[in-house]
Formats: sequence, C-alpha cells, structure tokens
Amino acid sequence: MDDGGESVQVELSPAKIRLTFAGGVTLISKLIDGTFPDYQRVIPTGNDKRLTVERDAFAKAVDRVSTISSERGRAVKLAMGDGRLALSVTNPDAGSATEELDVDYEASALDIGFNARYLLDITAQLQGDTALFKLADPGSPTLIQDRDGAPALYVLMPMRV
Repeated sequence: MDDGGESVQVELSPAKIRLTFAGGVTLISKLIDGTFPDYQRVIPTGNDKRLTVERDAFAKAVDRVSTISSERGRAVKLAMGDGRLALSVTNPDAGSATEELDVDYEASALDIGFNARYLLDITAQLQGDTALFKLADPGSPTLIQDRDGAPALYVLMPMRV
C-alpha cells in the first residue's frame, strides 16, 4: 500500500478488525481486553554514563566480532574507558575476536555484554550517523538512540559475559 493506489475493505466487530486487500491478502486482528503495560516503567531514567559512537563503524565491528560467537548466546562484550571501546567475543570452540573503536566516553570504565543480533537490529533502525548509549551498570538496561535527537528510543537488556 505504499503508493496508496490499492483499495482496502475494512470490517469491524466489537472484538475484531478485518482488512482485505485488493491482492487477495486478508489481515485479521483481535482486540485484547486488558490494560496496556506501563512501558514508561522500563525506560531507564538514571543512566548517567554516555557513550557516543559512529553508527556504521560500530555495526561493522559488532558484525565482525560476532561471527565467532556461539549461536546460542551471541554475546558481545563492550569494554569502555578513556575514549576507547573494545568489542570482544570468546567462544571455546572457535577462539576469540577483539576490535577497538575510538568513541566519545568520559565516564568510569565499564564492561557490559549484549546480544549481537539485538545490537545490529537497533543500529539498523537508527537514522543518524552517530548512536548515543546511556548506560548505568553491567546489570541495568541501556537506552540507545540517535545522538541527533530522533524520537525513537531503544531499551536493551544486558547479558552476562
């Protein structure tokens, strides 16, 4: 429906909606009776450590080091300190990989792990050239967004590495 030229038939009932597209595709959705979760509670507010990194370079580094990670965990360790970010993966069966990037990070040193697939999914959605990570500690959720202030926010839970 990108061009807006197709017609769509919309049917409503008290509990469902059905969308029938001209190409023969039908989409049915059921209304869930309940209270929507308070998503504001999972968005971290006290994350005072800020990491700014060039989005494309970061995504490529995550992709390279994660090639040796196990399919089960896919954990990538991020070690930050003194304007440097070291990404590393250790796999007992395949060895280890490490890559370093220059970043804007001036807080105390921090090591934290994330699922590589989730990092790549988020960086693919960011629209700006730089990503801003707001971190607290290795066990707390991290807030990721475009440094340029795009309205989308991504909350990522860390992994133990």
